[in-house]
Amino acid sequence: TDFNGRFTISNVKTGDVLAEIESNESLKTYAIRSPIAGRIVQRHANTGEVTQDQVLFSIANFDTVWAELRIYPAQQASVTEGQSVHILTNNGSVESTVDHIVPSMESPYLMARVKLANSKHALSPGLMIEARVEIGRFSVPLAVVKDAVQTLEGRQGVFVKAGDEYRFTPLVLGKSDDHFYEVIDGLEANSQYVSENSYLIKADIEKSEAEHEH
Repeated sequence: TDFNGRFTISNVKTGDVLAEIESNESLKTYAIRSPIAGRIVQRHANTGEVTQDQVLFSIANFDTVWAELRIYPAQQASVTEGQSVHILTNNGSVESTVDHIVPSMESPYLMARVKLANSKHALSPGLMIEARVEIGRFSVPLAVVKDAVQTLEGRQGVFVKAGDEYRFTPLVLGKSDDHFYEVIDGLEANSQYVSENSYLIKADIEKSEAEHEH
């Protein structure tokens, strides 16, 4: 068969005509249609070539991708199928669940497979990622965001609004996750504290103290 190029495209839908081929025996022309929706990642034949059994196009669909996470022996008792997992990439965080956990035939770790929606194509095969599996949840009476917590004179605390000023208030902190600290003591509920850019206030205080010492 001879390969006759129709048009050059990258994204295709199911049934789109990719090319036409002409039979050397019957001289009839047949349309080659895409069997799936996706992106043409490689064209293997050129216009006018005799193709025989050659693959003409490679088409991939990246709307859904799978992450494969290594679960080492010390972690295996805590990770099960169905748990929530946060996939961390350079573009942010993607939330999903652990779909399957399968053994590795040649390594001591297990492989947790996670299905990820990828409609914006922000994820690509071969991308190195980090993941955090949610192994439990807990509720606390009072918490502050981690970005608010600063260390002054060896004590951790936040800047709390007092009138027109913000004063550093030391805290006794407990459990934490990626975003929050539990507050055990030092802060009352509904207190207004600096939750963003608190390091700027700390920098001003340290600068003022340094100038005072001189």
